Amino acid sequence: MTVLTGLLVLLGMAELPSAPAAHADAGGSRTVGVSIDTLTPGAPTQNDKITISGTVTNKSRTTVTGGHVGLRTGPLLTTRSEIDDIGDRTSFSPGTDGPEIGGHTQKIGKLQPGVSREFSLTLPAKDLKLDKDGVYQLGVSFSGQTADQGYERVLGIRRTLLPWQPSGTDGKKTKLTFLWPLISSTRLTGRTESDQQQTPVFPDDDLAAELAPGGRLQQLVALGKNLPVTWVIDPDLLATVEAMTKRYQIPGPDGEDVPGQGQAVAKQWLGQLQSAVAGHQVVALPFADPDLASLAHRGKNVPGTLGHLQSATELAATTVDTILQVKPRTDFAWPVDGAVDSSVVDVATSAGAHNIIARSDSLREPDGSPYAPTAARQIGGGNTAIVADARLSTAFEGDLTRAGDASLAVQRFLAQSLMVNKQAPENERSIVVAPQRVPTTSQAQAMATALGALSDGRWTEPLDLGDAAKAKPDPSAGRHVPGTGAYPDSLRSQELSAETFTAVRATQASLDKFKAILTSPERVVIPYGSAIMREMSTSWRGDAAGASDFRGEVSSNLTGLTQQVKLVEKSDATLSGRSATIPVTVKNGLLQGVTGLTLRLESTQPNRLKVESEQPVKIEGGHSQSVKFETRAYANGPVRLRARLYTADNQPFGDPVEFTVHVTSVTLMVLLVIAGGVFLLVLAGLRIYLKRKRSGNREPSADGSGDGGADPSDDDGPGGDEPERPGDPADSGKRSGRPSGPGEKVER
Repeated sequence: MTVLTGLLVLLGMAELPSAPAAHADAGGSRTVGVSIDTLTPGAPTQNDKITISGTVTNKSRTTVTGGHVGLRTGPLLTTRSEIDDIGDRTSFSPGTDGPEIGGHTQKIGKLQPGVSREFSLTLPAKDLKLDKDGVYQLGVSFSGQTADQGYERVLGIRRTLLPWQPSGTDGKKTKLTFLWPLISSTRLTGRTESDQQQTPVFPDDDLAAELAPGGRLQQLVALGKNLPVTWVIDPDLLATVEAMTKRYQIPGPDGEDVPGQGQAVAKQWLGQLQSAVAGHQVVALPFADPDLASLAHRGKNVPGTLGHLQSATELAATTVDTILQVKPRTDFAWPVDGAVDSSVVDVATSAGAHNIIARSDSLREPDGSPYAPTAARQIGGGNTAIVADARLSTAFEGDLTRAGDASLAVQRFLAQSLMVNKQAPENERSIVVAPQRVPTTSQAQAMATALGALSDGRWTEPLDLGDAAKAKPDPSAGRHVPGTGAYPDSLRSQELSAETFTAVRATQASLDKFKAILTSPERVVIPYGSAIMREMSTSWRGDAAGASDFRGEVSSNLTGLTQQVKLVEKSDATLSGRSATIPVTVKNGLLQGVTGLTLRLESTQPNRLKVESEQPVKIEGGHSQSVKFETRAYANGPVRLRARLYTADNQPFGDPVEFTVHVTSVTLMVLLVIAGGVFLLVLAGLRIYLKRKRSGNREPSADGSGDGGADPSDDDGPGGDEPERPGDPADSGKRSGRPSGPGEKVER
């Protein structure tokens, strides 16, 4: 009986609920949301204390009781793809998330629906009991009870990454090159106020906000100052900010231009930047950061387009040297997202850049490559591709305004950098990071945090981009540049249109024609030449409407400037004599002189009114010139005249002016005299014609007579055109056909 009782008790215990630690259901582990907002230090050493802080939020409709937050250490990760997956899973998995670390929890207590609570856990790094160097998964879990299930279970978890390299690496350190981009959107169209100082006109004052303390550009400079980075700068940004340091205008609320207010922050920012880049390598992109892929795929066949890339490269060096007082490198090209194909490489190198910054998801490694090779590799033609690591370069993309997302981005970057080193610790390699072109403030802050965590140099050491380009290539690294068909469709759809480059060509042609007549062409060539380069900027990617509006404004402003040199409209006139002077007025509304123009006045009926053909034009700025043409009238009535300016190469300039001249002063007697003179000229011409016709019809007669029986009346007089000389025996002999003597009668 006792034995039977014991068996029943054992069976009853088998049906009882399991212990709380054994319970884990996927749905329940999403009841409470967990956010890890900070993890410091991001790469701890053995003697550090780790602090993890964040928030927990009840996402269910029921109250959670008995809640607490704890830490869980997962397994050692062995591949880079495993690092990619951390942060995506939200359900609890006892096998991979590991047990809760005892003695390091924080009670939360009751948590009402929709309520959030903050937490902060601090523990010595040694308590994590990590036995091997490498990258670990670190989880923060929330455990508690709900009304429907009265036992403790995991109701939420969030994972992050913990790179663990307490001391220096046993192998060789990875040389790390981090590009720090200083690029902004395009702003200036070339338009200036009509004053001697050429006051620039900005579309708005938004740039001042980016330069002010806390603004995006101010943060990039302040954060990058003390980081081991290579600065990559668009010189157009420097030129734009430098223009803001002086007087500038912006459109006012009523349409009238008003003074901009950003001079102080512009001066301060440039001063901070000069200090920040001192001692750092500076790479200058071509002026206005032209879209190399768009040029290669849609623009290179438009005549003159690639010439702008050469000009932009030359202007870049001058701009950076003048404003920052440093000599930049201009031999690097950086296509968008490091995406390259053979045509992009050809265009990028056409302007003298022999180093192409690509990315490993574009210029790929051979299948099965066991590790990330050194970035530099030769691609032929004396050109070098610097292949940035795709995972490291994209680690800070996306919205990082939430602390939890920013923290995970930092830890992912640190983990990937350590994993790269662990892949082949015996090989010294040079790795390049080329982040997004225009990082936001939160992205820049996360980048700076990650680089700061690597500052002790346990597994990386900094390297300038120039030195990275000269690093010894890895023999197994990929060198094959993909064909044009491999270019990503997602990027191709954002490219500048073919119409962009056609419009650029047309605007450049207008500028070339205009500058040829100016006495101070640099006042127009500099602002509008720069504006034309800005039309090809990478900043227009994905903004076709904005790009079109910008091009239209540049063209319209330039056209308005050329129209300041024009012919003044002229009313109809009456000619008061057979000859008179007709004035045509040319107006120069510019602040500089024009020269090399010719004014032509043409008559639609030159047989009625003849006009002296053309006159040179040279006018000082802000003046008008009256050009006078001599005319001669031959008949009464209206005659239409057309005046137009021409350049030195015989190209029309500006719009023509047409007007009518009424000729009323040619009298009847004058007309009769003119008619009589014309009649006599006609008769004389007719007489000459008939005479020559008769001369041509004369043929020798049968008896050898030379006149052929011509009618004596055809002669002008006795002897015809030339009087005979009767005393000449030779002449008489010729006429008779035989010798004749004195007194012998000549036969006719």
